[in-house]
Amino acid sequence: MAKFSPNLPCPCGSGNKYKKCCSLYHKGMRPKNALLLMKSRYSAFATNESLYIIKTTHPDNSDYTLDTKQWKESVETFSTQTDFLGLEILEFIDGTHEAFVTFRAKLSSGDLIEKSRFLLESGVWLYVDGEINY
Repeated sequence: MAKFSPNLPCPCGSGNKYKKCCSLYHKGMRPKNALLLMKSRYSAFATNESLYIIKTTHPDNSDYTLDTKQWKESVETFSTQTDFLGLEILEFIDGTHEAFVTFRAKLSSGDLIEKSRFLLESGVWLYVDGEINY
């Protein structure tokens, strides 16, 4: 897969260039809330930043594994076989240690609507799990 151009609009839908938006998180900046984490994870899938997905997943997630090689390959396969066509935030419930983001991801395989749950662990927001709505 070709490297995502930093000058393209960010996949998260902010209207900003990728290099001024989610790329900052992919390079190490910490999202200050669960909404920014969710949007940066969507962008990470769209730009094939598999290590960011792994790094921002809570150990309680069912996909979490210490076999990062296989996990990375799985994320990269999904990222390269899917077109990410847009992101719409439906609801954001902010909390001090737990937060929820409901979103619609427009994918080449169809729309995905999910209510994602995030936990704040040692000052870092992590994706725990999600409830898929059809």
